Amino acid sequence: MARQARLVRGVFTVGFWTLVSRVLGFCRDVIFAAVLGTGPAAEAFLVAFSLPNMFRRIFAEGAFNTAFVPMFSKRLQTGRDPLGFAEEAFSGLAGFLVIFFVAAQVLMPVLVLGMASGFVGDERFDLAVLFGRIVFPYLILISLAALASGILNATGRFAAASAAPVLLNACFISVLLASHYLGWDPALSLAWSAPVAGVAQLALIWIAAARAGFAIRLRIPRLTDDMRRLAAIAAPAALAGGVVQVNLLIGRQVASFQDGAVAWLNYADRLYQLPLGVVGIAVGVVLLPELSRKLAKDDEAGGNDSLNRAVELSLGLALPASVALAVVPLPLVSVLFERGQFDSADSAATSAALVIYGVGLPAFVLQKVLQPLYFAREDTRTPFRYAALAMLVNAVAAVGLLPVFGYLSAAIGASLSGWALVFLLWRGSRTMGAAARLNSRLRRAIPRIVVASLVMGACIFGLASLGGDLFRQPGVRYAMLAGLVLTGMLVYGAMLLALSVYSVNDVKKLLLRA
Repeated sequence: MARQARLVRGVFTVGFWTLVSRVLGFCRDVIFAAVLGTGPAAEAFLVAFSLPNMFRRIFAEGAFNTAFVPMFSKRLQTGRDPLGFAEEAFSGLAGFLVIFFVAAQVLMPVLVLGMASGFVGDERFDLAVLFGRIVFPYLILISLAALASGILNATGRFAAASAAPVLLNACFISVLLASHYLGWDPALSLAWSAPVAGVAQLALIWIAAARAGFAIRLRIPRLTDDMRRLAAIAAPAALAGGVVQVNLLIGRQVASFQDGAVAWLNYADRLYQLPLGVVGIAVGVVLLPELSRKLAKDDEAGGNDSLNRAVELSLGLALPASVALAVVPLPLVSVLFERGQFDSADSAATSAALVIYGVGLPAFVLQKVLQPLYFAREDTRTPFRYAALAMLVNAVAAVGLLPVFGYLSAAIGASLSGWALVFLLWRGSRTMGAAARLNSRLRRAIPRIVVASLVMGACIFGLASLGGDLFRQPGVRYAMLAGLVLTGMLVYGAMLLALSVYSVNDVKKLLLRA
């Protein structure tokens, strides 16, 4: 129970701060939609800001952290100078990013062309190049913050790293409001605020790491044996992260040829990213160092327990969210975004994409749970091969279905490739022995969670149908959406208890231990 409590406590910590960040992110997107809508400046900024975020996921979160956390965890367990190793990794990553930043400034038109070739020939292209050059320093800052977060996560400290994105959203909200009331250019102001937010995020995490006993200092980067091994493990992970980002790139390319589609997919993405961040990313962040510690001590039983509880927790939260996004997308989108420059036609287009992303949500969450099985064993090559196959599925679906479904083919491709990757990760894990097996408790719980989610979905669909136009009326619509969400939570919780997935005592113990 102590192992389970530690895992759940970590997930709740990351999940709580991620939820706070995503709620602020919704506020940001609501203001963004009202001020900029789906116009040229909005689409240009969205593409520009996606550039540092894309490379961050490849270099820092996707590669360096995947390789760094298991190696750092082992040094932490054995006491083999973990701080020195962290400083070498931090300095090596910083040196690489500075070189990459200089190259990106020169090649920014090429990067924008690769992200959204449909922008060529109109004002969106020049705006995206300008915004991209302004926001790109954010890549250096947030990547170094991500590596420092890996240190905190490996030591079981999750709060500061999880709270850092709150600063970005708070900064964006402040700038959007200031630009509205002071007459600033909102998109340009947002671009300049990104590096400022990056400085704040890095400072917060660096201070937290220093208080934990890891005051990281920059060194002259050196190619030591440890760094060679880190690079050898990180390279396939970077390729795998690159493949995942190519999936997103395919979607943006498809969308860039239809006015407004980049923004529609972005707003739909923001909605499904809320449960993905709170559940999938939280579980993945906590599970990797947990599994790394267990495997370092040859604790197969402990690793199996952690994995099964992570899968159960993930599906228990992701499946009802998936059903809700699929059955009541229009009330969610219209209440949250429909105001100012974002009209009813935008709501309908965004809702259509949200349904498809909702179907893929459980897959996106399960990826975050299954990948640590490989990363904890320092195996980054196998996930890369699987990600490459999933990318082919995405490309074929997104491009092949474009003439039939238009911009929605991007969402279809993303969801199909997500499920393909989950299947490959699960099939590959069957050779890993006892640590990767599903136990009897989980096999019993999964079908009951599915039933509870479907019952909840039927209830909220009926309520949404009865509410009708009330979800569009000012003032009333907020109460209607809150009532819909609350009803869904109560019905789902009651069904879990009725189907004996959990007992009242289980809930009490879980809350007390968390």
